[in-house]
Amino acid sequence: MQIDDFIDYLLGVRRFSPRTLDLYRSILENYEHFTSGLTIADIRNYEVHLLDDQKLGARTAGLHMSVLSSYCRFLMKRGELKSNPVRLVRRPKVEKRLPVFYREEAMRSYFDATGYSADEEGLEFLLSLPPGDKVAVELYERRLRRLIVSLLYGTGIRRSELISLNLASVDRGRRVLIVHGKGDKMREIPLTASLYDEILLYLSAADHVLGDAASNDVPLLRTPKGARLYPVFVDRAVKKELGDNEGFTGRKSPHVLRHTIASELLDNGTDLNSIKEMLGHSSLAATQVYTHNTIERLKNVYNNAHPRAYKNGGKNGDQDQDS
Repeated sequence: MQIDDFIDYLLGVRRFSPRTLDLYRSILENYEHFTSGLTIADIRNYEVHLLDDQKLGARTAGLHMSVLSSYCRFLMKRGELKSNPVRLVRRPKVEKRLPVFYREEAMRSYFDATGYSADEEGLEFLLSLPPGDKVAVELYERRLRRLIVSLLYGTGIRRSELISLNLASVDRGRRVLIVHGKGDKMREIPLTASLYDEILLYLSAADHVLGDAASNDVPLLRTPKGARLYPVFVDRAVKKELGDNEGFTGRKSPHVLRHTIASELLDNGTDLNSIKEMLGHSSLAATQVYTHNTIERLKNVYNNAHPRAYKNGGKNGDQDQDS
């Protein structure tokens, strides 16, 4: 197998992230350890091996099949394979999971409760303290955590995209956020007035506590030590912020905030194409999953509110009148 050539192609042409490249290499090396062939029988036997011997779930086994399919397409482009054998192997059936989201009331309650960490009054108090003061640093970190949540929820960007934001990512003239997503594809997301103001107030706090940022290449969001954010820091910030407020159940993560704003926009009448562009999806199919969320929520409202719906284990409607 020509794993190194394929990985070089993904890095140089497709511009995959290091994390994705490591995943692809690991899967291909796992396959190479199992068999060196690329026939339909080889692929089918490998899938059985994943499910029965390695006890992997259908979703993970499907990921292995997708990587192998991508590798076979690469070999076809080079003329080293006539057809893609993976296409003729039935994939394991994966149960579709609907995106998890937070309720709009919970998000509104969170922003109300943390207003002091983002407003001008809180900033004025922070600026009155010496930059190295412990209270000043604590207030800065609160403001940073709040802005992390605000940006993830307000723009629907991914965690990796949040981390990569620089000062130049905020176009102050047009009030848009310039985001570089998967494959280094650039998109622009409008900033609401409240989010734009929160960013500017945060930057004032950052300049006071960490020192003035002179270059546009400086990270937009900086840890209390002045460094660029990293995945664990963002995850902990979200858990800390949402965990201290009521109304948030289940997983507390950046991705759930992304799901939440997408679901709310759809519920409020935003068309799918606009949501697709905002989220940076490569195809509309990835965005359409949110329509299922909307339908499920509508069903719940219908069953709880409609006078002729089944409620609380009993029956309404014609049976009530016949009894």
